[in-house]
Amino acid sequence: MNLHEYQGKEILESFGVRIQRGIVAHSPKEAVAAAKQLTAETGTGWHVIKAQVHAGGRGKGGGVKLAKNLQEVEDIAGQIIGMNLITPQTSAEGKKVHQVLIAEDVYYPGESETSEFYMSVLLDRSKGRNMIMYSTEGGMDIEEVAEKTPHLIFTEEIDPATGILPFQARKIAFNLGLSGTAFKEMTKFVTSLYKAYVESDSNMFEINPVLKTSDNLIMAVDAKVSIDDNALYRRKQYAEMRDLREENPIEVEARSVGLSYVDLDGNVGCMVNGAGLAMATMDLIKMAGGEPANFLDVGGTADAKRVEEAFRIILKDPAVKAILINIFGGIVRCDRVAQGVVDAYKNMGDAIKVPIIVRLQGTNAELAKEIIDTSGLAVHSAVQFQEAADKVKEVLS
Repeated sequence: MNLHEYQGKEILESFGVRIQRGIVAHSPKEAVAAAKQLTAETGTGWHVIKAQVHAGGRGKGGGVKLAKNLQEVEDIAGQIIGMNLITPQTSAEGKKVHQVLIAEDVYYPGESETSEFYMSVLLDRSKGRNMIMYSTEGGMDIEEVAEKTPHLIFTEEIDPATGILPFQARKIAFNLGLSGTAFKEMTKFVTSLYKAYVESDSNMFEINPVLKTSDNLIMAVDAKVSIDDNALYRRKQYAEMRDLREENPIEVEARSVGLSYVDLDGNVGCMVNGAGLAMATMDLIKMAGGEPANFLDVGGTADAKRVEEAFRIILKDPAVKAILINIFGGIVRCDRVAQGVVDAYKNMGDAIKVPIIVRLQGTNAELAKEIIDTSGLAVHSAVQFQEAADKVKEVLS
């Protein structure tokens, strides 16, 4: 579950991480009120207006701008709120901006120069350990840094038995070229950041940039946070932060009826039970010359109601030209699934206008095939994987 910048910063601050302070606004008038409040609390004269969408590269799309007075705050907020923000991480249509973050200006003059760093905490799946990735090249696309100057990217592997140790935090501060007060501040920042990552059950914390201010404070100027969906049952305070407007509406609907669904760009809808079989089915579709339109796991209770809900979800995608149902009857009997397919097909009437291929293997598979074949419906049955692939190729040609 992805969070907005302001939500990620709220989590960081709750764990003692210094952040660039800001207030969310949903209209130009709220933006001006937020700017006045920030000025009273922090003394800042200028304000940064940031679009709040689930996408990086907002500045390149015109979603991050500096306002030097209250009139500019109002004007810029009016321009950004309601716009379709297009960034390198959005679709061609972009994402509609519903709110902005009015943030304090932290690039103020002082005794020393400001510096920007990159830092993220995530899981190194190859080693089964968390790691901190960091660089002196903050404020830039980390992918570009990795491609052109990979020697400027450092990683620190964290032992899950001990968590981050003091010497590791010091090592990170040293590699970033810090000393004195800034060095001490960075060690505190890194330690608190890692604690926030672990105790919030996050998949990723990305701070770009981490800023060393002109008076040697270290703070998070941005925050890209993703919480593990599987942990939300015990992190209900974070589950309430979910912004459904930022998510694929079909995926949201599927989740509401208990289906595991991921929208893809292909032309063949998939209805499968079990994640492993789903991945194999998508490979099967590609080998047959098609492209999977979705990942959909109906789970172990593929009855008529559940199958019908799955059909409706898949058919919301206008790109779908065929549907492949591939079920292994272990816990669920194949004949029940077959009857569920037939009942769902009849209930939906003319709503199903694409060919359907059904492959059922496992308990009562032969009876299931008989139910499909004698239903009188335009449903193609298959027994073997290759047979299903051939039928997919046939209906697409």
